[in-house]
Order: sequence, then C-alpha cells, then structure tokens
Amino acid sequence: MGINNLVDLNRLRSAPQLNKRQIKNLLEELEANILNADWITIGIMAYSDFEAIGALESISKKYSTIKFKNIDALRAEGRVFLKGNQKTGNVYMRSENGLGEGILLTCQYEKDSEKSTTFGPLPLDFFSN
Repeated sequence: MGINNLVDLNRLRSAPQLNKRQIKNLLEELEANILNADWITIGIMAYSDFEAIGALESISKKYSTIKFKNIDALRAEGRVFLKGNQKTGNVYMRSENGLGEGILLTCQYEKDSEKSTTFGPLPLDFFSN
C-alpha cells in the first residue's frame, strides 16, 4: 500500500498495516505537526474499551505533556469510540458499531486563522513502536 505521507491515510476507513520505515517517516511528519499545535484531540476507534485505552495510554507514555483524567473509569461494551482532549484532559468513550479501527489525531490552534488538521487513521500500536 502506498502510504508515504500522513495525507495518504485520509482516504482510509481503518488503519493500514505499516512497516517500520513507514512508521518512522509518518511519526517524524506527525511530530512536527504536534509540536506546532497548541493542543491535540484524539479519537480512537477500536474493537474494545481495553484496546482503546491501551492506545490512549501509549500516546501519553510517548509524550509526557499529553495527559488525560479518569482513564480508569472508562467502560463501554463492544466496538468503541474514545475521544480525548489534551487541553482539558477530559476523555470519554462510547459504544459505537460500524466504525473502522485506528487513531485519529487532530492538531488544534488557539488562533482562528490556524486551521485544525486531522491525521489518521493510524494503527492502534503506532505510538508503541
């Protein structure tokens, strides 16, 4: 699959399998965007609450400035969508069928002139590598 840049993910409904070179290149591009953002929001589509929470925790482990509150209280049955906001630290999760699988990361800005940009879907283990 021709995934060489973050924009290549935009056409996908679920995260593709990526090789180490693709992960390295996409992570470098993504980190440049994260560093320029004022904060990020994260959406995680997963088959279970356990998988979604694991993906969220891998992001917080990789980036010490990205933390969320009350993760231990999150529960949902079946397929889930988890949403986290770095600025507020709030996170919630709901059951939702019909979703793909992967991480959607949106770079947000204080200035209205800066357009927020969503990247993904990235594999659930993307930030664990």
